[in-house]
Amino acid sequence: MMNRRNIRIKVMQVLYMLETQKQGNSTALLQKEFDKTRNLFVFLVHLLHQVALYAEVESQQRSAKNLPNEGDLTFNIKIAGNSIVWQTIESEGFKKVFEIVKPQQWIDKDLVKNLFRQLTESAVYNTYILEENRDKAKDKEILKFIFGTIILGAENAVDYIDEHFSNWEDEGDLMIGFMLNYIQKPTSVDFFDLVGAEKLKFATDLLQTAIDKKTVTEEIIKPKLKNWDPERIAMIDMILLRLGVCELLYFDTIPTKVTINEYIDLAKEYSTEQSGHFVNGILDNIHKELVGNGKIQKINHKAK
Repeated sequence: MMNRRNIRIKVMQVLYMLETQKQGNSTALLQKEFDKTRNLFVFLVHLLHQVALYAEVESQQRSAKNLPNEGDLTFNIKIAGNSIVWQTIESEGFKKVFEIVKPQQWIDKDLVKNLFRQLTESAVYNTYILEENRDKAKDKEILKFIFGTIILGAENAVDYIDEHFSNWEDEGDLMIGFMLNYIQKPTSVDFFDLVGAEKLKFATDLLQTAIDKKTVTEEIIKPKLKNWDPERIAMIDMILLRLGVCELLYFDTIPTKVTINEYIDLAKEYSTEQSGHFVNGILDNIHKELVGNGKIQKINHKAK
Protein backbone atom coordinates (compact mmCIF):
# COMPACT_ATOMS: atom_id res chain seq x y z
CA MET A 1 0.00 0.00 0.00
CA MET A 2 1.04 3.57 -0.58
CA ASN A 3 2.64 5.30 2.40
CA ARG A 4 1.73 8.67 3.87
CA ARG A 5 4.81 10.35 2.46
CA ASN A 6 3.67 9.58 -1.08
CA ILE A 7 0.17 10.74 -0.16
CA ARG A 8 1.57 14.08 1.03
CA ILE A 9 3.52 14.46 -2.20
CA LYS A 10 0.41 13.90 -4.29
CA VAL A 11 -1.63 16.38 -2.24
CA MET A 12 1.20 18.90 -2.55
CA GLN A 13 1.27 18.43 -6.33
CA VAL A 14 -2.51 18.85 -6.63
CA LEU A 15 -2.43 22.04 -4.57
CA TYR A 16 0.40 23.35 -6.74
CA MET A 17 -1.65 22.66 -9.87
CA LEU A 18 -4.66 24.40 -8.37
CA GLU A 19 -2.55 27.43 -7.41
CA THR A 20 -0.81 27.76 -10.78
CA GLN A 21 -3.78 26.95 -13.01
CA LYS A 22 -6.30 28.83 -10.85
CA GLN A 23 -8.90 26.24 -11.79
CA GLY A 24 -9.57 22.53 -11.79
CA ASN A 25 -11.47 19.93 -9.83
CA SER A 26 -9.41 18.94 -6.80
CA THR A 27 -10.97 15.47 -6.51
CA ALA A 28 -10.41 14.72 -10.18
CA LEU A 29 -6.81 15.95 -10.02
CA LEU A 30 -6.09 13.78 -6.99
CA GLN A 31 -7.60 10.74 -8.70
CA LYS A 32 -5.47 11.45 -11.74
CA GLU A 33 -2.38 11.34 -9.53
CA PHE A 34 -3.44 7.97 -8.12
CA ASP A 35 -4.08 6.73 -11.66
CA LYS A 36 -0.47 7.59 -12.53
CA THR A 37 0.69 5.33 -9.71
CA ARG A 38 -1.52 2.48 -10.92
CA ASN A 39 -0.41 2.93 -14.54
CA LEU A 40 3.28 2.85 -13.65
CA PHE A 41 2.87 -0.25 -11.51
CA VAL A 42 0.86 -2.11 -14.15
CA PHE A 43 3.46 -1.19 -16.78
CA LEU A 44 6.31 -2.52 -14.62
CA VAL A 45 4.46 -5.78 -14.04
CA HIS A 46 3.78 -6.06 -17.78
CA LEU A 47 7.41 -5.27 -18.63
CA LEU A 48 8.56 -8.01 -16.25
CA HIS A 49 6.17 -10.43 -17.94
CA GLN A 50 7.36 -9.43 -21.41
CA VAL A 51 11.01 -10.04 -20.57
CA ALA A 52 10.14 -13.54 -19.31
CA LEU A 53 7.87 -14.31 -22.27
CA TYR A 54 10.47 -13.15 -24.78
CA ALA A 55 12.04 -16.61 -24.49
CA GLU A 56 9.32 -17.89 -26.83
CA VAL A 57 9.99 -15.10 -29.34
CA GLU A 58 13.71 -15.84 -29.23
CA SER A 59 13.07 -19.56 -29.69
CA GLN A 60 10.79 -19.00 -32.71
CA GLN A 61 13.27 -16.65 -34.36
CA ARG A 62 16.15 -19.07 -33.86
CA SER A 63 14.26 -22.09 -35.16
CA ALA A 64 13.13 -20.08 -38.20
CA LYS A 65 16.71 -19.53 -39.39
CA ASN A 66 17.65 -20.97 -42.76
CA LEU A 67 20.28 -23.15 -41.12
CA PRO A 68 19.43 -23.43 -37.43
CA ASN A 69 22.03 -25.17 -35.29
CA GLU A 70 21.42 -27.51 -32.37
CA GLY A 71 21.40 -24.59 -29.90
CA ASP A 72 18.75 -22.80 -31.95
CA LEU A 73 16.50 -25.86 -32.12
CA THR A 74 16.83 -26.67 -28.42
CA PHE A 75 16.65 -23.13 -27.03
CA ASN A 76 15.34 -23.30 -23.47
CA ILE A 77 12.01 -21.52 -22.93
CA LYS A 78 11.43 -22.49 -19.29
CA ILE A 79 11.24 -18.85 -18.16
CA ALA A 80 8.29 -18.24 -20.50
CA GLY A 81 6.25 -20.69 -18.46
CA ASN A 82 6.99 -18.95 -15.17
CA SER A 83 4.14 -19.82 -12.81
CA ILE A 84 3.88 -16.34 -11.27
CA VAL A 85 3.71 -14.67 -14.69
CA TRP A 86 0.90 -16.92 -15.90
CA GLN A 87 -0.95 -16.83 -12.61
CA THR A 88 -1.15 -13.05 -13.02
CA ILE A 89 -1.89 -12.97 -16.74
CA GLU A 90 -4.79 -15.37 -16.29
CA SER A 91 -6.24 -13.62 -13.24
CA GLU A 92 -9.44 -11.63 -13.73
CA GLY A 93 -8.09 -8.65 -11.82
CA PHE A 94 -5.08 -8.24 -14.08
CA LYS A 95 -7.15 -8.81 -17.22
CA LYS A 96 -9.48 -5.97 -16.21
CA VAL A 97 -6.75 -3.52 -15.28
CA PHE A 98 -4.85 -4.47 -18.45
CA GLU A 99 -7.86 -3.40 -20.53
CA ILE A 100 -8.07 -0.07 -18.72
CA VAL A 101 -4.38 0.85 -18.56
CA LYS A 102 -3.26 -0.78 -21.83
CA PRO A 103 0.39 -1.06 -20.68
CA GLN A 104 1.42 -2.50 -24.04
CA GLN A 105 1.28 1.05 -25.41
CA TRP A 106 4.53 1.78 -23.57
CA ILE A 107 6.37 -1.44 -24.40
CA ASP A 108 9.45 -1.05 -26.57
CA LYS A 109 10.24 -4.36 -28.28
CA ASP A 110 13.93 -3.60 -28.66
CA LEU A 111 14.20 -2.78 -24.98
CA VAL A 112 12.52 -6.09 -24.06
CA LYS A 113 14.81 -8.00 -26.41
CA ASN A 114 17.94 -6.38 -25.00
CA LEU A 115 16.84 -7.00 -21.42
CA PHE A 116 16.12 -10.65 -22.19
CA ARG A 117 19.51 -11.14 -23.83
CA GLN A 118 21.23 -9.55 -20.84
CA LEU A 119 19.29 -12.00 -18.70
CA THR A 120 20.46 -15.02 -20.71
CA GLU A 121 24.08 -14.03 -20.15
CA SER A 122 23.72 -14.22 -16.37
CA ALA A 123 24.75 -17.19 -14.24
CA VAL A 124 21.54 -16.88 -12.22
CA TYR A 125 19.40 -17.39 -15.31
CA ASN A 126 21.44 -20.32 -16.62
CA THR A 127 21.23 -22.07 -13.27
CA TYR A 128 17.46 -21.53 -13.29
CA ILE A 129 16.84 -23.03 -16.73
CA LEU A 130 19.03 -26.06 -16.12
CA GLU A 131 16.68 -27.32 -13.42
CA GLU A 132 13.99 -29.38 -15.13
CA ASN A 133 11.49 -29.28 -12.30
CA ARG A 134 9.42 -26.16 -11.79
CA ASP A 135 9.61 -24.73 -8.29
CA LYS A 136 7.38 -21.77 -7.33
CA ALA A 137 9.96 -20.34 -4.95
CA LYS A 138 12.57 -20.35 -7.71
CA ASP A 139 10.07 -18.85 -10.16
CA LYS A 140 9.73 -15.97 -7.70
CA GLU A 141 13.49 -15.62 -7.26
CA ILE A 142 14.16 -15.37 -10.98
CA LEU A 143 11.51 -12.66 -11.32
CA LYS A 144 13.12 -10.73 -8.47
CA PHE A 145 16.42 -11.06 -10.31
CA ILE A 146 14.93 -9.85 -13.60
CA PHE A 147 13.33 -6.82 -12.00
CA GLY A 148 15.94 -5.88 -9.42
CA THR A 149 19.12 -6.66 -11.36
CA ILE A 150 18.30 -6.78 -15.08
CA ILE A 151 15.65 -4.05 -15.42
CA LEU A 152 16.74 -1.66 -12.67
CA GLY A 153 20.39 -2.39 -13.43
CA ALA A 154 20.03 -1.30 -17.06
CA GLU A 155 20.51 2.45 -17.36
CA ASN A 156 18.63 2.59 -20.66
CA ALA A 157 15.66 0.80 -19.08
CA VAL A 158 15.48 3.17 -16.12
CA ASP A 159 15.84 6.16 -18.46
CA TYR A 160 13.02 4.76 -20.60
CA ILE A 161 10.72 4.40 -17.57
CA ASP A 162 11.59 7.89 -16.38
CA GLU A 163 10.92 9.33 -19.85
CA HIS A 164 7.45 7.77 -20.12
CA PHE A 165 6.29 8.11 -16.51
CA SER A 166 6.68 11.50 -14.85
CA ASN A 167 6.02 9.98 -11.42
CA TRP A 168 8.93 7.51 -11.57
CA GLU A 169 11.30 9.97 -9.87
CA ASP A 170 8.86 10.48 -7.00
CA GLU A 171 7.67 6.90 -6.73
CA GLY A 172 10.62 4.75 -7.77
CA ASP A 173 11.23 3.45 -4.24
CA LEU A 174 7.50 2.89 -3.76
CA MET A 175 7.37 0.89 -7.01
CA ILE A 176 10.26 -1.31 -5.94
CA GLY A 177 8.30 -2.18 -2.81
CA PHE A 178 5.14 -2.79 -4.85
CA MET A 179 6.98 -5.06 -7.28
CA LEU A 180 8.70 -7.11 -4.60
CA ASN A 181 5.39 -7.55 -2.79
CA TYR A 182 3.71 -8.55 -6.06
CA ILE A 183 6.34 -11.18 -6.85
CA GLN A 184 6.23 -12.58 -3.33
CA LYS A 185 2.43 -12.53 -2.95
CA PRO A 186 0.89 -12.12 -6.42
CA THR A 187 -2.64 -13.01 -5.35
CA SER A 188 -2.65 -10.37 -2.62
CA VAL A 189 -2.29 -7.46 -5.06
CA ASP A 190 -5.36 -5.40 -5.86
CA PHE A 191 -4.36 -3.48 -9.00
CA PHE A 192 -7.42 -1.25 -8.62
CA ASP A 193 -6.65 -0.22 -5.05
CA LEU A 194 -3.01 0.54 -4.33
CA VAL A 195 -3.92 3.20 -1.78
CA GLY A 196 -6.27 1.56 0.71
CA ALA A 197 -9.34 3.06 2.33
CA GLU A 198 -7.47 4.60 5.27
CA LYS A 199 -4.81 6.29 3.14
CA LEU A 200 -7.39 7.45 0.60
CA LYS A 201 -9.37 9.12 3.38
CA PHE A 202 -6.19 10.76 4.65
CA ALA A 203 -5.44 12.06 1.15
CA THR A 204 -8.91 13.45 0.50
CA ASP A 205 -9.21 14.91 3.99
CA LEU A 206 -5.80 16.56 3.83
CA LEU A 207 -6.46 18.03 0.40
CA GLN A 208 -9.91 19.33 1.25
CA THR A 209 -8.78 20.72 4.60
CA ALA A 210 -5.88 22.56 2.93
CA ILE A 211 -8.33 24.09 0.46
CA ASP A 212 -11.06 24.93 2.98
CA LYS A 213 -8.64 26.30 5.59
CA LYS A 214 -6.35 28.22 3.24
CA THR A 215 -7.24 31.60 4.74
CA VAL A 216 -6.99 30.30 8.32
CA THR A 217 -3.60 28.67 7.80
CA GLU A 218 -2.14 31.63 5.93
CA GLU A 219 -3.23 33.95 8.74
CA ILE A 220 -1.26 31.74 11.13
CA ILE A 221 1.77 31.52 8.83
CA LYS A 222 2.19 35.13 7.64
CA PRO A 223 2.94 36.73 11.05
CA LYS A 224 5.82 34.26 11.47
CA LEU A 225 7.49 35.31 8.25
CA LYS A 226 8.93 38.50 9.81
CA ASN A 227 11.20 40.00 7.16
CA TRP A 228 9.99 37.59 4.48
CA ASP A 229 7.63 38.89 1.82
CA PRO A 230 4.83 36.30 1.56
CA GLU A 231 4.48 37.04 -2.14
CA ARG A 232 8.14 36.17 -2.77
CA ILE A 233 8.24 32.91 -0.83
CA ALA A 234 8.44 29.86 -3.07
CA MET A 235 4.93 28.57 -3.77
CA ILE A 236 5.91 25.04 -2.79
CA ASP A 237 7.17 26.30 0.57
CA MET A 238 3.87 28.04 1.29
CA ILE A 239 1.91 24.95 0.26
CA LEU A 240 4.04 22.75 2.53
CA LEU A 241 3.56 25.19 5.42
CA ARG A 242 -0.20 25.18 4.87
CA LEU A 243 -0.27 21.39 4.86
CA GLY A 244 1.90 21.26 7.96
CA VAL A 245 -0.38 23.65 9.86
CA CYS A 246 -3.43 21.65 8.73
CA GLU A 247 -1.95 18.47 10.17
CA LEU A 248 -0.97 20.20 13.41
CA LEU A 249 -4.47 21.60 13.91
CA TYR A 250 -6.90 19.16 12.34
CA PHE A 251 -5.29 15.69 12.26
CA ASP A 252 -5.26 14.66 15.89
CA THR A 253 -3.81 11.17 15.36
CA ILE A 254 -0.60 12.33 13.65
CA PRO A 255 2.21 13.22 16.10
CA THR A 256 3.46 16.80 15.69
CA LYS A 257 7.08 15.64 15.36
CA VAL A 258 6.14 13.36 12.48
CA THR A 259 4.33 16.20 10.70
CA ILE A 260 7.16 18.70 11.08
CA ASN A 261 9.86 16.23 10.01
CA GLU A 262 7.86 15.09 6.98
CA TYR A 263 7.41 18.60 5.63
CA ILE A 264 11.02 19.56 6.29
CA ASP A 265 12.10 16.55 4.20
CA LEU A 266 9.65 17.42 1.40
CA ALA A 267 10.88 21.02 1.37
CA LYS A 268 14.47 19.83 1.03
CA GLU A 269 13.55 17.55 -1.85
CA TYR A 270 11.04 19.63 -3.80
CA SER A 271 11.95 23.26 -3.18
CA THR A 272 15.10 25.38 -2.81
CA GLU A 273 18.31 24.59 -0.95
CA GLN A 274 17.26 26.83 1.96
CA SER A 275 13.68 25.56 2.12
CA GLY A 276 14.28 22.77 4.60
CA HIS A 277 15.73 25.19 7.14
CA PHE A 278 13.02 27.76 6.36
CA VAL A 279 10.10 25.33 6.76
CA ASN A 280 11.67 23.89 9.89
CA GLY A 281 11.95 27.32 11.54
CA ILE A 282 8.43 28.46 10.62
CA LEU A 283 6.64 25.22 11.55
CA ASP A 284 8.55 24.92 14.81
CA ASN A 285 7.61 28.51 15.71
CA ILE A 286 3.96 27.90 14.82
CA HIS A 287 3.92 24.62 16.73
CA LYS A 288 5.20 26.26 19.91
CA GLU A 289 2.60 29.03 19.68
CA LEU A 290 -0.29 26.64 19.03
CA VAL A 291 0.76 24.43 21.94
CA GLY A 292 1.05 27.48 24.18
CA ASN A 293 -2.47 28.55 23.21
CA GLY A 294 -3.84 25.06 23.78
CA LYS A 295 -4.91 24.71 20.14
CA ILE A 296 -3.16 21.40 19.46
CA GLN A 297 -4.99 18.40 20.88
CA LYS A 298 -3.33 15.17 19.82
CA ILE A 299 -4.58 11.68 20.68
CA ASN A 300 -1.96 9.71 22.60
CA HIS A 301 -2.60 6.10 21.60
CA LYS A 302 0.10 4.84 23.96
CA ALA A 303 -1.81 6.24 26.92
CA LYS A 304 -4.91 4.22 26.06
